[in-house]
Amino acid sequence: MTQSEVRTRIKTALGSLPDRYALPSRPSAAQPAMQDAFRQTQFLLSGELELFEKMMNLQLQIVAANSRLRTVEASALFSFWSRAFAHEADACTLMTLGSYSAAPPLVRAACDCVAAQRSLIGDGFKEYGDWLETAVRQDREHTAMAIDLGRFRAGSALAEDERLGSVYRLVSDLSMPHLGATVLQVASDSNLQKMTVAFGETLFHLGWAELISGWLLLLVDIQLTIVISTGVFAVDHSILAVYQSYSREVNSILASRRRCYVEEVDGRYLFQNYRRTASGSPKRLLL
Repeated sequence: MTQSEVRTRIKTALGSLPDRYALPSRPSAAQPAMQDAFRQTQFLLSGELELFEKMMNLQLQIVAANSRLRTVEASALFSFWSRAFAHEADACTLMTLGSYSAAPPLVRAACDCVAAQRSLIGDGFKEYGDWLETAVRQDREHTAMAIDLGRFRAGSALAEDERLGSVYRLVSDLSMPHLGATVLQVASDSNLQKMTVAFGETLFHLGWAELISGWLLLLVDIQLTIVISTGVFAVDHSILAVYQSYSREVNSILASRRRCYVEEVDGRYLFQNYRRTASGSPKRLLL
């Protein structure tokens, strides 16, 4: 600590939380293509959206039941859990509006926040506790509250969980300005003869909607597994039973080979059942 900094003692607490999570509402003022994307998503993926909403609200139930916790462990998990929750909610909104290329960066950020929780649990919250000891100071030179950045990566947690790691690898490549990934997202109807860029397109695409909804269901399932199994939070038997039922539904949905899914093949991504409409012919695409 320098002479220009004065350390303060930090207490942790959960300040607020929403009463409930609700799925995105119909965009009445949006362009026709976006409204159609919303309509078709609601119709074709109604079961997945309903399950996502239930699992988001189950998380809020657990948070509310443990809102008075003041421990370092609870503070660490609440912080990253909150970020993951927000990223997933926003990605769901973008998906329902047909803004598919904007969703992968949010899914990637959510993966990072979920993995961070696993990593913190793995080291007994030591790194977070050490950071918290000197995290906030008064910087006299700049007359500002100074917060230590505390750079943190959870690469090992991503590597250890194949389900989480496989999604992370894909959405990371989709989030980067890679040439092929860019074509896939902005010229999805291209063929061997012609590449057609659709600028700012929000037309419905069943393949992308199924992929993104699947990622979101997987993330909320993993998130709930973490908070229920860690022992930091009190979770009664009724909530556990509901979670187990929801988790079985998630696994059943993701196991379906009629929906769009991605396999890793020799360091590349093989998209199966990739199609724009429900009536369209499913195709395979290798990225």
